Amino acid sequence: MRKHIMKNVLPPMPMGPPGAHGRTRPRGRGGMVGGRRDYTPVSWKQYWDKSESVTLENGDVFQVYKRGEAGPLLLLLHGGGYSALTWSLFAESVSEMVECQVMAFDQRGHGDTKTSDDTDLSADTLAKDVGLVIEATYGLQQPPCVLIGHSMGGAIAVNAAYLEHVAGLAGLVVIDVVEGTAMDALSSMQGFLRGRPQNFNSLQNAIEWSVRSGQTRNVEAAKVSMPGQIKNSETGCCGTHDVESSIDSLNRNQEPSSEGAVRADVIPEETAENDGNSSSESSPPQPNSPTENALPVKKYTWRINLAETEKFWPGWFQGLSSKFLSSSPAKMLLLAGIDRLDTDLTVGQMQGKFQMQVLPQCGHAVQEDTPDRVAEVLATFLLRHRLTTPKADFNRSFPAC
Repeated sequence: MRKHIMKNVLPPMPMGPPGAHGRTRPRGRGGMVGGRRDYTPVSWKQYWDKSESVTLENGDVFQVYKRGEAGPLLLLLHGGGYSALTWSLFAESVSEMVECQVMAFDQRGHGDTKTSDDTDLSADTLAKDVGLVIEATYGLQQPPCVLIGHSMGGAIAVNAAYLEHVAGLAGLVVIDVVEGTAMDALSSMQGFLRGRPQNFNSLQNAIEWSVRSGQTRNVEAAKVSMPGQIKNSETGCCGTHDVESSIDSLNRNQEPSSEGAVRADVIPEETAENDGNSSSESSPPQPNSPTENALPVKKYTWRINLAETEKFWPGWFQGLSSKFLSSSPAKMLLLAGIDRLDTDLTVGQMQGKFQMQVLPQCGHAVQEDTPDRVAEVLATFLLRHRLTTPKADFNRSFPAC
């Protein structure tokens, strides 16, 4: 029962060993190195065109990632504990399918964003942040916008739409969060959070945990997403800084020490069987990936202490269904299981008030587990509502309910 209710609220319940439910277009980035799985993190630059620090009038600084320059704006909101980089693989896929510009930002208290009050994670404050970040980034040149949010981010997207914080809102997409199930799960959240490791010996150790625990079933997604979720205990900086500094060191032709040594924080793999993200051959380093031994072995902890945000949890989800149904733009609900619908949403779906799509065989972090499939569904949604045009080689996905 606990596993059932926790699948629909952040952070996700462990889903068991990862299977072959990752990308539908394997890219060979999760191979084996020296007889063990490669958990070396990769740079955000492998998926995004640029990263910017957007400063609001009140001095708050939000870290923003962008890809593409034409078409409607897809504004992506991550879930609690994640960062903007959870959308990396999805952003790459959807921008290859349809004309669009994709933007994701680290929400207050997450990733590399720094505000005057990182502890204020109320739904109202987070929803206001969405409108302010868009305004500060685009001003009067803002294109039509589609809000897309995962879990807590889905709830914030609904609130931002309901409170009309986003001008020119053309679409609203909520991924794997439903009011009833989320509210039921809140009583179990503290116990779940206590069950997570509080520290990691290295970035690789954190990435390995995220895959083995089932937080994500996709090694490639974990390698770019996990550094944004933790911080260096010594510097206080997000793990993304260590990834980039290691790559910069390699680019300056600084040879890594102890090359070929087996790191104490990496667990050797006995076999690669039944692993859709692995290869029996060693994989060379990616252009935007530091070699494993160039990375510092330092202790890391979570960027945000989610346990301390408990007082905000009910406010994220209360009234979510009615706010979603009453919002005016074209709407879609993307779920990992049909059992998540509550009464209001069931009636609304039967009345045709929103589209619904179910993607089975994936965990709560749908956009990480199956980024290509999510991109296909979202691209089809955009085309159905004539919000964009397809790229030459894109074929529409199966229709939504």
